[in-house]
Amino acid sequence: MILDQLPLAGAYNVRWSASRDQRGAFGRLFCAESFAKAGLVSQWAQTNLSRSSARGTLRGMHYQTAPFAETKLLVCLTGRIFDVLVDMRPRSASFGRWISLTLDGALGDGVYIPAGIAHGFQTLSEDVMLHYSHSHPYRPAHQAGLHYGDPDLAIDWPLTPVAVSERDRALPCFSRVTDDLQKERAPQ
Repeated sequence: MILDQLPLAGAYNVRWSASRDQRGAFGRLFCAESFAKAGLVSQWAQTNLSRSSARGTLRGMHYQTAPFAETKLLVCLTGRIFDVLVDMRPRSASFGRWISLTLDGALGDGVYIPAGIAHGFQTLSEDVMLHYSHSHPYRPAHQAGLHYGDPDLAIDWPLTPVAVSERDRALPCFSRVTDDLQKERAPQ
């Protein structure tokens, strides 16, 4: 397992480092000791699978609010995705900035997403399956998100979305949640 720091503080591309032989390959996707040594969350409260059958499916941009803001470890098991992270942490130098990376199930790619980051993805292939580990259980009262088509964020999705949930279509733009987040950013 290789941890590569991403441009948003605390976010990492988690790459599968495998031993290979005539049988195939074997390697770690997660190691509590390695994560703890790197200062990362190393205990998970919940794991989930996400499956999308159609190329172009879009999910996001999701996060949970305090006190249930969650860190996530996402691993692409099958297919390929365009993965997007938006920094929602008011005191972060990259507040409001987004980054993207492509995750490929054939490579066992993953991403470590710290608390305070909104996350979403678009499928680049058919039959995509993702494994999520969460630091906190899902709490419906603390679910939040941003609209995937927010013109101020201007996320450059690679495909025209073919499937988006009604919930995701109704999420607010970043500017609508900025006032509350800016109050958190102000020095106490």
